[in-house]
Amino acid sequence: MNWPYPLWIAHRGAGKLAPENTLAAFRHGASFGYRAFECDVKLSADGQLFLLHDATLDRTTDGQGVAGTLDWATLSRLDAGGWHGRSYAGEPLPTLEAIARYVLRNGFVLNIEIKPTPGTEAATGAAVARRCAELWAASRTPAVAPPLLTSFQPAALEAALAEAPELPRGLLLEQWREGWLDQARALQCRAVAALYALFDATSIEAIHAAGMKALAYTVNDPAEARRLVGLGIDGIITDAVDRFSPGTGIHD
Repeated sequence: MNWPYPLWIAHRGAGKLAPENTLAAFRHGASFGYRAFECDVKLSADGQLFLLHDATLDRTTDGQGVAGTLDWATLSRLDAGGWHGRSYAGEPLPTLEAIARYVLRNGFVLNIEIKPTPGTEAATGAAVARRCAELWAASRTPAVAPPLLTSFQPAALEAALAEAPELPRGLLLEQWREGWLDQARALQCRAVAALYALFDATSIEAIHAAGMKALAYTVNDPAEARRLVGLGIDGIITDAVDRFSPGTGIHD
């Protein structure tokens, strides 16, 4: 498969400019010209896939406690926008299906971080892969690239591989641990996504030599963006959607 994903990827929809992981954030990111979006997906207690970064609800909703222990009927009633500003009050937690339909209608592409509640790594990885395979197969815009499934949890990626091997995967890393490249190969990953400060010419060359792409998160500084582009990075995940233009490049 050719690499169908653009260089610039909006983090959690629109970075910090709108309530993260909401449909409002995706729309705001798109208003800056972004056509690729990263988001976090987890599993409710009754099997619904929805967008949320944290294990708990406290930071980005008016709820409390571990999100994955609640059913969707409860989660769907929460306000996931008011914390960011009054104009976003009442913005709900979106389901994976709602976000998928939005990006597919608009011809956008998606990088889904599988974000399991601890103890549900395999179940979440399998559920995300299965539902994505169904949604993209049913799309009326077949030219849209499939979602790139990434995770810090190898067990989630292993389950995604078993469930939908045709979907591309990426191993997420916050440090170069021993055996990371072999692990990415074993999971048949198409990409390695790592903390931007880790990357140098040697690490990017090693990833490319293994037949994979290198993605960096979360890049908000123009000097760092230029450094990474000069090294041959393949994807930049950013909060700075108002500073980095996917059409014209980097603005100080």
